[in-house]
Amino acid sequence: MILTPITPQALPHILETYDAGLAGYPMARSVFRRIAATRLQCPGLTADLIAGRAKAVALAAKLGIPTIDEDPAAAFSWDGHAIRTRSETSVVFHEIAHWQIASVERRSIVDFGLGAGPETGRAAAANAAICVNQQAQEAEENLASLLGILWEVEHDEPALLAFAEQNWLELYDRAGTHAHFAGVLGALQVRQLIDAEGRPRIETVFSSSP
Repeated sequence: MILTPITPQALPHILETYDAGLAGYPMARSVFRRIAATRLQCPGLTADLIAGRAKAVALAAKLGIPTIDEDPAAAFSWDGHAIRTRSETSVVFHEIAHWQIASVERRSIVDFGLGAGPETGRAAAANAAICVNQQAQEAEENLASLLGILWEVEHDEPALLAFAEQNWLELYDRAGTHAHFAGVLGALQVRQLIDAEGRPRIETVFSSSP
């Protein structure tokens, strides 16, 4: 959910301001420009939210992640064994990113031990399985959010829409916002989940997260 609504008229100024704020972060600026370029696929920040779902399912298969063609509301987004994929395209990419980021041990826990996501039907059970602290939850959500968006870029999906909906454009004119974006990219790079250009790495199937 976008905290501050963005009108189509305001979007060009927002993107230009954000871009300018990344002048001191060359790699992050290049990545942001790739995300911003997808606005052609989501004019007015609207798009078909399920059209690219098959691409996300195919990516999961490449990474060796099992999937189930069911609605997460029937149980969990990730049930410890597979991703339920009857969701919006960006949500499936987001769950793939969570799988990449989570430690091998937490891949066997429902919703990766982070608690219920918005799509999970059995929220109480997912929340009962939480095994990380709030700081770790927030950090991992940031990582998964951005990594999922980068996967959308690589698959010619309207990544800017998810970027806006997941509030990366909130406080777009603040130096702290730009530093946060660059910092999350840096953390993904340290984990070897993206390359030097900020593109997701298909061959990476491990994580050093707790």
